[in-house]
Amino acid sequence: MRAELRAKMIKVCDGKIATKGENVGLSFYAFFANKNDDPALLMEAATWWIETHQLDHFVKARIIKEMVQQNL
Repeated sequence: MRAELRAKMIKVCDGKIATKGENVGLSFYAFFANKNDDPALLMEAATWWIETHQLDHFVKARIIKEMVQQNL
């Protein structure tokens, strides 16, 4: 995963946790605007989420943050 996506995921997770608490769930769509302005980055996130880790649609933000920080 490229550094740009990793940083974006951590920032979004931090924001969601700060506003909604430790148990907030999110999907990989949370890292993107409602428009598809960077399809390659979106596909990279989707591949990491769905193919690589076979995660459910919604996963706790704290878990995603930990996975990204551990470079999984």
